[in-house]
Amino acid sequence: MASIEPHPSPPPSPSRSTVDPILRNALRYTISAKEYKTLHQYLITRSPQPLRKRAPPPARIASILSANDDYNAAAIRASLRIFIASQTGLQLWELITTRILGRGKSQKAKPKTSVFRSPNLRLSLSLSLILLLHRVLFRFFTRLRSNLSTKDAIPFRRRNTRIARLLTSRLAPAAGASLAGFALGVYPSDQLRLTIAIYFATRAAEYVHNTLDHQGWFQSKPWWWGSWMMMPLATGQLLHAFVFDRDCFPKAYGDFILSHTPNYLQRRPGSYPPALSWPEPNTIVDSLAEMSRINWPPFTSPILFPNNPSPLPASLTSISPVTSPAHPSIPHLSCALLHPTDPSCSKTFLTYILTAFPPLAKFFTLIFALFSLPRYKSYLSSPSKEINALAKRVLRMTLFITMAIGTSWGSICFFANTLPRHLLPTQRWFLGGFLGGLWAFLERKGGRSNFLYSVRLSMDSTWKVGKNRGWWKGIKGGDLGIFVVGLMVINVIFENDASAVEGGLVRKGLGFLRGEGWSDRSSGRLENKKHRDEGGEGNMRTEDKRQ
Repeated sequence: MASIEPHPSPPPSPSRSTVDPILRNALRYTISAKEYKTLHQYLITRSPQPLRKRAPPPARIASILSANDDYNAAAIRASLRIFIASQTGLQLWELITTRILGRGKSQKAKPKTSVFRSPNLRLSLSLSLILLLHRVLFRFFTRLRSNLSTKDAIPFRRRNTRIARLLTSRLAPAAGASLAGFALGVYPSDQLRLTIAIYFATRAAEYVHNTLDHQGWFQSKPWWWGSWMMMPLATGQLLHAFVFDRDCFPKAYGDFILSHTPNYLQRRPGSYPPALSWPEPNTIVDSLAEMSRINWPPFTSPILFPNNPSPLPASLTSISPVTSPAHPSIPHLSCALLHPTDPSCSKTFLTYILTAFPPLAKFFTLIFALFSLPRYKSYLSSPSKEINALAKRVLRMTLFITMAIGTSWGSICFFANTLPRHLLPTQRWFLGGFLGGLWAFLERKGGRSNFLYSVRLSMDSTWKVGKNRGWWKGIKGGDLGIFVVGLMVINVIFENDASAVEGGLVRKGLGFLRGEGWSDRSSGRLENKKHRDEGGEGNMRTEDKRQ
């Protein structure tokens, strides 16, 4: 006699049984029933009649895609879309930089590589794998924690107390899912990977500070305490690296400084004979570095001593076109190089401020105006208030940058006139950058992102300088470890206190990374950083609802 199943499975629905399994799986990993319904409502219904007749109705697609567990399919769909979107974006950016922005410029021929070794492809693959593995691991550790919390797992918990306590922790899924960050290793180790690691490390440190602030650790901090205090250290290191280790300095940062230093770096005069050489800005900076190495020599004017066969040290003859006609009353060679026509250092400093301020004000007005375009509704509702706030922000930022650059250059003259030649000859560059960074106090209320950006550049530069000088050696895969630890800290903080994660877009991205959808778990928090509400733990896990 044939055995009778106690719970026979229901027969498959006609719609699912008549559909090819390959087609059904392809649909599942391409589009969801809800997405197809939206697409059908807004696009297919407005398409031509032949296409509307051939397109299946949403109910048909829903019956084909119906499944008890769609979490894995949703994760694969999101991963594939990230891969396609990132690959398309990288190819478009490469096309823009080479064909449009690089038109008329000499470009180095790139070595031909196979498709599988293409950096763009490997970056897209790495990002999609991080998303897929993060969702899979997050669900795995969530289910494991749930199973280990049942009565059936009591023997296991008694035998393995520490492991059970670790796996049943509320933070275990958030920490375990961060192991997906090792998928960044698919991308070859270069500057981008190091930049990502430093970014996540600084973000993690920022969110740790926010969490401690929520818990009342900084209630008695003084009024001037803030993120601006990191700026002097960052600018001091960056200025020192700019002078002595320019290969370890971000080129765009250096070009911005050189382009907004009109008085201290002497440009080639228009009437100067084209057959004669004139030092470039980088040559002038290299000469200043050499002056500091030989303890800031005094200036011997060729006008007063025309018979002197060597008015300049042998290593500084390249700056002779600038220093030879310099004012005879200038006592220091550095001052003769920076402002040869004016013997007054203070007057040169004031002239720089008056000259550099207007172009920087125009630049930041354009930048902040572009960033304000998404908030056009607030400008329409209260134009005077918004324009006034924009003008204040532009003025504060312009004054901060102008004074920071001017103080850094002016400190060379200040130290030359106040310190002995042999006292801190090279370290005074760090002190000059430190003094320039103190002007960040003007932007202390709204410049946190700019300060953290400078700190990240300084960390990257410090690592490269130390590696070039033999202070430390790199560890293979060390950037991956930093990235995973940073991602783990961010995930744990997001799980424990979502409001400590700055930025609604960042919180939405973390929720999307977990498979919770594009939603903000702490949308009700106040915008003021000092008086924001403590966010709850947010919504329940969507994967628990899909069980």
